[in-house]
Amino acid sequence: MSLSTLRARLIERLEPAAGWSPDRVPARSDFDLNPGAARPDRTLRPAAVLIPVIAEPEGAKVLMTRRSDSLASHTGQIAFPGGRLDPGETAVDAALREAFEEVALDPALVEVLGLGDAYETGTGFLVTPVVGWLTERPATTPALDEVAEVFEVPWDFLMDVANHRQDSYERDGQPPRWFWAMPWGERYIWGVTAGIIRALHTRLYGLEAAPDAAAAEDAA
Repeated sequence: MSLSTLRARLIERLEPAAGWSPDRVPARSDFDLNPGAARPDRTLRPAAVLIPVIAEPEGAKVLMTRRSDSLASHTGQIAFPGGRLDPGETAVDAALREAFEEVALDPALVEVLGLGDAYETGTGFLVTPVVGWLTERPATTPALDEVAEVFEVPWDFLMDVANHRQDSYERDGQPPRWFWAMPWGERYIWGVTAGIIRALHTRLYGLEAAPDAAAAEDAA
């Protein structure tokens, strides 16, 4: 298989960007692994992230960031470029804008292939993953007030379920809260970011008779 088959699979399995609506219903959430947790009745705030898939000769890579340690929340966590939608923006608009603001990723280099499943976070956001395709590694410069580091993770690693695990934490004697995690070297990918990756794997390979084999072949 090849990068071209991966690109074709993304186009086939993702939701067309033109079909986006601010009223999307979350298909995945932080509550999936915690069905007993109280789920607030609230209006979710729309947000979007860009999942930049870089078609490098040795295989696809995914551009990710490590958030600045000076931020008020989620300090040091691994994330995709992204944030909340500004008034009048679509998910694609917001994802490309945030990627430019956070890491200076030129939106002209990104071919938007489609949207992943809308994801509800425990903090009340409805996140739309926007999958973009880049034909070469882009020049990036992190905005240091938001991003401490920009790096790439192999697509094959992220799509290998052997690297997906369920971890948990406890607070103030409450029941454990479970989340997806995908440790990669010294970096700990977890929470919403890992949940979005897991949902993307399910959308792309969940209907395959041999999902692990299909995932391994796409960008190998």
